[in-house]
Amino acid sequence: MTVEANPDDATADLLQDLLGAGVNRLSMGMQSAVPRTLALLQRTHRHEEVAAVADLVRSSGIPHFSVDLIYGVPGESPQQWESSVRAALALQPDHISAYCLGIEEGTRLGAAVRSGLMADVDPDEAADRYEVCDALLDGAGYRWYEISNWAREGAQCRHNLGYWRGAAWWGAGPGAHSHVGGVRWWNVRHPRHWAAALVQGASPAAGREILDDEQRHSERVMLGIRLAEGLPVADIGPAVPLVQGWLADGLAELVPDGPRFRLTVAGRLVADRLALDALAAHERAGVRLAGDAAN
Repeated sequence: MTVEANPDDATADLLQDLLGAGVNRLSMGMQSAVPRTLALLQRTHRHEEVAAVADLVRSSGIPHFSVDLIYGVPGESPQQWESSVRAALALQPDHISAYCLGIEEGTRLGAAVRSGLMADVDPDEAADRYEVCDALLDGAGYRWYEISNWAREGAQCRHNLGYWRGAAWWGAGPGAHSHVGGVRWWNVRHPRHWAAALVQGASPAAGREILDDEQRHSERVMLGIRLAEGLPVADIGPAVPLVQGWLADGLAELVPDGPRFRLTVAGRLVADRLALDALAAHERAGVRLAGDAAN
């Protein structure tokens, strides 16, 4: 059971309450160790607080501890990014996530980019930051198991893997998404509207969709290609010649324990493009997937 926490909200008493409730993983939004970057991301904590919470987690008895990093922040130097990764490693978590900055509409960052006050995320710089991160984490004994996630042996986040493997989950709360039995639904986002629906005995769902065989196949490729465990070559179908090209170009490698392939570091940088190419080949071939949902 994972709980996400801001570094400036996590106290010793809170951690003890979480442990008593069955929580066995605390995920902390460190984001960066650079004050300018934290300010740009509108974070309210200082890195010193992250280190203090790391000590609290170790003394609390919560066995798993994860930190999140953000890369691709405009104006951040390679040296600053490397210092943040090394600072995260110094905390000795057993799990580290690193996500590329996304500029969302309706945010201050979005307004700053739109007005020209701040540059947008540079994809080439973001790719460089990812490669640096992967090399540093791998050298410290953290192995990637999903494009944005690295863990020590035995510390992979099981519910995180469940999302990428297309497992079932039930989300509770405003804006939560769920996926059970090939049906996906999502709750209303505003807490007041969510609560009002519950008071009235009504469903808080804002919408739902039933996935057909084609959608399930597309998601299996789009999500599965992100995993270090690899994707069965059979799932690619007509795109097998593409995979052969990826292998030749160093974008993918075969997994020893079966007819599976996984992406190399170079392939991970263009994972979405490779998945879309595979799905386009499938569509051009006009392959039908009758009965695929049972697999």
